[in-house]
Amino acid sequence: MPAAPGGPRLLLRRLREAMAEPVSPQARLDRIVVLIAANVVAEVCSVYVLRDDNTLELFATEGLNREAVHQTRMRTDEGLVGLIARTAEPLSLSDAQNHPAFSYRPETGEEAYHAFLGVPLLRAGNTLGVLTVQNKTYRVYSEEEIEALQTTAMVLSEMIASGELEGLAPDAGTAARRPVLARGIALADGIGLGYVVLHEPRVVVKTLIAENVEREVGRLDAAIEEVRSAIDALVERGDRIGTAESREVLETVRMFAHDKGWLRRMREAVASGLTAEAAVERVQSDNRAKMIRQSDPYLRERLHDLDDLANRLLRALIGPEAAGVVVLPENAILVARTMGPAALLDYEASTLRGIVLEEGGPTSHVAIVARALGIPAVGEVENATALCDAGDAIIVDGVAGEIHVRPGPEVEAAYAEMVRLRARRQEQYRALRDVPAQTRDGVRVGLHLNAGLLVDFSHLHETGAEGVGLFRTELQFMVAQRMPSAAEQEELYRKVFAASAGKSVTVRTLDIGGDKILPYMAKLEEENPALGWRAIRIGLDRPALLRMQLRALLKAADGDPLKIMFPMVATVDEFVRARGIVEREKAYLKRHGYRLPADCRLGAMIEVPSLLFQIDEIAQEADFLSVGSNDLMQFLFAVDRENRRVADRFDPLSVAALRAFRLIADRANAAACPVTVCGEIGGRPLDAMALIGLGYRNLSMSPAAIGPVKAMVLSLDAKAIAELIDAEMARMHDGDSLRPALTAFAHAHGVPI
Repeated sequence: MPAAPGGPRLLLRRLREAMAEPVSPQARLDRIVVLIAANVVAEVCSVYVLRDDNTLELFATEGLNREAVHQTRMRTDEGLVGLIARTAEPLSLSDAQNHPAFSYRPETGEEAYHAFLGVPLLRAGNTLGVLTVQNKTYRVYSEEEIEALQTTAMVLSEMIASGELEGLAPDAGTAARRPVLARGIALADGIGLGYVVLHEPRVVVKTLIAENVEREVGRLDAAIEEVRSAIDALVERGDRIGTAESREVLETVRMFAHDKGWLRRMREAVASGLTAEAAVERVQSDNRAKMIRQSDPYLRERLHDLDDLANRLLRALIGPEAAGVVVLPENAILVARTMGPAALLDYEASTLRGIVLEEGGPTSHVAIVARALGIPAVGEVENATALCDAGDAIIVDGVAGEIHVRPGPEVEAAYAEMVRLRARRQEQYRALRDVPAQTRDGVRVGLHLNAGLLVDFSHLHETGAEGVGLFRTELQFMVAQRMPSAAEQEELYRKVFAASAGKSVTVRTLDIGGDKILPYMAKLEEENPALGWRAIRIGLDRPALLRMQLRALLKAADGDPLKIMFPMVATVDEFVRARGIVEREKAYLKRHGYRLPADCRLGAMIEVPSLLFQIDEIAQEADFLSVGSNDLMQFLFAVDRENRRVADRFDPLSVAALRAFRLIADRANAAACPVTVCGEIGGRPLDAMALIGLGYRNLSMSPAAIGPVKAMVLSLDAKAIAELIDAEMARMHDGDSLRPALTAFAHAHGVPI
């Protein structure tokens, strides 16, 4: 297949002219395969498109039997074309019929052709189809010829992705626009129907074919130097002041930016006739195709670094103005690789209907904010940002932990009905707002809110919650660009107490460290950050930080009652030391004429298992206790709650876990020390039912959980569930779960779970 006069550049120009002709999509595609065959002096050129039923269909051909168009189909696990689609790699053969994957299709008439070259049609690493050329002679295709065909394939990929070929075969759509079901994990309850908005939108390359190749090479080189300089500056700034982007990640990105092979491939793509932007996108699409098919998690993680680098380079090429600004439509669904709470709060919450993240677990702060805002969210959706384009229809199922991209009409109708049913159920819960949460046998259960933002306090009235059982103060620090001053903290706490309208608010002191890194503080590298320098440990080691917060809280209370609890307490001595700091601050404020709280009660969070062996002592020292079940379960079972491989390995309703919960409740009640559960299990009706059976009478949860839990409480006989738990725990082994028995009890007694 000798190179034709003009080579790939001439071919691209002719393709551009063909794509501009006012003809039908089929006629345009037929014209394109003729042009490709003529340019590369091939006797056959064919385009296969991946359909939404995962078959490859012949959409156009020059040289094979035309009657086979839209008739010949093959699965991705058969034939040479299927092999290319499956591996996303070019395939060059001098004698195709002797390859073990060759599949003979008599209707095409291709048995006369021996030499074969096929390349995948890729976009964002996803296979959309296959482009092939064939010759009767036995020959080997050169690297330059393969590169030229890959460049041509990129133009065809954009044609397919644009939807231009939809409808050519009416019984199915192309894979580029097919419905996609992707599974992750539920972060925030609810169902959202809307349209995709990319949090960091991909740069859309509109001009693919270069007018002046030499100019494009110059633009590419200049953009690479700009990106390298910017990354160098970020690394140096990180060394001096600390940054939210870790040094390790930046160093990896810098290494890729100086990779000679990466630069060479982009220059070769430009030399073949693409613009600098199109060359960057083509090379990165090839990289994505290879890396998303890797089983090595380290290599797959590097894909994010390469995506970051490619996006930086594209923005350098087109300029910040052309990159565009994210404009939220009505019914917006945010899709992002990752996102912090501050970034989420930058959006207008009233237009958001859902959030989809590639990273982030249920206990991440962005998940907490999503729940506070009442926005359904799903996390850990692999490759989410490449599965959809801006404006695609999408459904976020925050109950099942899955998303539907470009859903079919039946799926959309089913979810629309589900949303209507949920709305009716919410009306039923609202009707319970002013009904006391009391079991059928007269046991009163206090239902409180978990909060961290002022917006949460509107839910106090909406849900009828008795107060705020956990106010996370760290969110104020995490969404700020600098450390909030004492005056700013005091102002926030005054607003919090005013918004509570006289209902109690239990304030947790700053819980940072571990996975909660402030954007303006240098990250401390630790082998096990969850077990490291965090929460009360930081407060005791850096007492000025804790004193400033405590002083702001004491002043903001302005004579009213105040409840403060300390997180991550591991020993009674830590609590006593923290209490001493409070007493010193109270003395300071009294000397300076400030009003002290009418009643200042101090509590300890039970999160560290060591307190289970000091439970009598801490119950005597503290005014109240609060069980942080998320961390307690993590530490009790040595399970990283952000690690999907082990996060669900142990059940909080297992005998071992319930024994720990029972010990806390029994000893706290014996000491007349009030105890509340403020972890996630308190907001799940079945788990909450078990806690009531163990003796807990105060639970704190997300706003959305108040209604379902109250409905459960109103239908429950507390004595009966306590007797069931006693009997089951007496006969079961440590690792056994009470979940089946509790579920059966609920169904038998009409308790909604």
